[in-house]
Amino acid sequence: MTQFPISTRPPTGRRMVTTLVVSVAGLATMVVGAPTAAAPPSPVPTVRWQPCPEYSDDEIRARGVRADRIPEFRALLARTECGTVTVPLDYRRPTGRTISIALTRLKATDQKRRLGSIALNPGGPGGPGYLMPIDIVMTHAEHARLNERYDLIGFDPRGVGYSTNVECPPPEAAGSPQAGPLTEEAARQRYDAQVRHNVSCAGSDPEFLGQLTSANVAHDLDRLRKALGERRLSFLGVSWGTRLGMVYRSLYPGKVDRMFLDSVAMPHYQFDMFDDRRTAAAERNFGRMAEWMADHDDVLHFGTSADEVRAAVVALRQSYDDEPRSFTDLPMPVDGSIIAKLASQDSRGWPTAARALAELRDATGPTAPPTVRQIFGGQSSPSEPGVSRPDRFSPTMQQAVMCNEDSSRPDFATAWAAYQRRLAENPVTGRATDFSVRCAGWPLPVQEVRLHRAAGSLVLSGHRYEMISPYEWTVEVQKLIGGTVFTVEDDVHGSVLFEPSCGAELVRYFETGRIGTGCPGAGGPPPLASGGENA
Repeated sequence: MTQFPISTRPPTGRRMVTTLVVSVAGLATMVVGAPTAAAPPSPVPTVRWQPCPEYSDDEIRARGVRADRIPEFRALLARTECGTVTVPLDYRRPTGRTISIALTRLKATDQKRRLGSIALNPGGPGGPGYLMPIDIVMTHAEHARLNERYDLIGFDPRGVGYSTNVECPPPEAAGSPQAGPLTEEAARQRYDAQVRHNVSCAGSDPEFLGQLTSANVAHDLDRLRKALGERRLSFLGVSWGTRLGMVYRSLYPGKVDRMFLDSVAMPHYQFDMFDDRRTAAAERNFGRMAEWMADHDDVLHFGTSADEVRAAVVALRQSYDDEPRSFTDLPMPVDGSIIAKLASQDSRGWPTAARALAELRDATGPTAPPTVRQIFGGQSSPSEPGVSRPDRFSPTMQQAVMCNEDSSRPDFATAWAAYQRRLAENPVTGRATDFSVRCAGWPLPVQEVRLHRAAGSLVLSGHRYEMISPYEWTVEVQKLIGGTVFTVEDDVHGSVLFEPSCGAELVRYFETGRIGTGCPGAGGPPPLASGGENA
C-alpha cells in the first residue's frame, strides 16, 4: 500500500520514517532469549565524544526544514553532543569484530529537575535517528517540552547512516514495466530477480548482514545506556521503533523507565501476513473515505451513499486495468494500481485524492488533468538535485532485519496464490499493494525474537483507523507483553509526534508516568474546495 505525498505536511522538522517485510531447506532458526545468554558481560562501554557533522543550508533544506527555520536548526545543533560507542558485531563473540554506533545527546534544559534520558527511534527498520532530538524539539512547542527535563538521545542503528553500515546495490529491474494487472509470468520474473538480489546482497558481507536484527539493535541500545551512565533508560519509538522497544523491554526488563510506542508494529514478522493485514486495513478505511465522498457528491459526483461510491471506484479501477491510459505529461501510464493507491490515502489526503479520481473518471487527454499531474508528474521534492541528505535511510538494513526475522519465506506458488487472494478480498485497495517476495532466497539463518511481559511502565499508542500499523496490532501486542493502550482517533501513522494535543499527553506521561485514554490525533480531512484548490 502506497501513501503518496498528497496530504497536508506535518510541521517542519518532523522526520519520521515509516515504513516499512521461502522456506529454505536446512536453514537454522535461532530464538533470542534473555540477554545474559546472548550478551555476556564485558567492560563498561564509553562514548567517544567528537565534533558534530557540519551541514550546509542546502542539506538542511533537503531534510524539509524551511529556510526561515534554519537558524533554529543550527542553534539546536550547537547544543547537540555527538559521539560513537564501540559494540560487538556479534554479542555471542564479544571479543571478535566490533562496529561503531553513532549517537547524539541534546541535554535537558532544566538540569535541576532532570528526570533522565529518552532514547528515540523513528522507525524503519533502516531509519536514521541521529538528528531526531532536533526534529522532536522543532516539531511543536508541546513536543519541545520533552527536552526540558530529559536528555534526548538520538542514534543511528547498526547498518544505518553514521553507524557502521553496508549497502547492497538496488535490485535489478525484472523486465520492462507493464501497465495493467500483473501476469503470473511477470510475477515469476520478479520473484527470480529478488532471489538473485537477496543471494548477492547477503553474500556481500554475511558476517555483518547476519547480525542486523532487532535483538542486536536492542543490545546496542543497552550499551548506549551504560555508556551514558544511566541506570535506566526511557524510550520513544514509532513504527518499527515500537518493535525495537518491545524487544529491548523483553531483553532488558529492569533497565526500562518509561516507554511510549506509537503506531505499534505487528508482534511477529511474517511478510505475507503483513501485506494482507495492511491491505485489509486500507480497504476498511476506504469505507470512511467513501462516506466522506458521498457527503461531497455535489463536487465529486461518485454517488450519494458509501455503497454507490465504492461501486463507482471499483468500476473505475477495473476500467483502467482493462484499458490503461497514457498521458503525454506523465512519466508512466495510469492503470488500476493508480486508482487503488489514490483510494488508499489517509484522511489528510482525501480531498486531493478524491479530486484526482474524479479527474481520471472524466479525463479525455492527451495531457493529464491538473491534480493527477500534480501528484504523478514528477514534481520537485524537498531534496534538490545533487544535495546529499544528512538523514540516510538504509534499504539494506531494512531488508536484512526483516528477512533475518521472517520465518515464513513462501515459495513462488504460495506467494502468487496469496497475492491473488488479496486482490479478490480487497477490490478497491488490493492493487495498491504490489506482489511482494521480499525475502525469497535470503540465505542467512532465521533469528526469531521471543517477546514476553515485563514489569515497568509501557504505553502502546494505536491509531483507530490506521492502515500502515492497523489498530488490532496494538491490541495483540498488549495481550502479549502488557502495557496501557492509548487510542488516537485518526488514521495517520505516527501522528502523536507532530499533533499538539497528543504531544501534551506524551510529555505528561514522560514527566509523571500518567496518561489519559487517548487523543484526537490529526483530525479529519481538510475542506474540499469547489474548484481545483486542493490540487
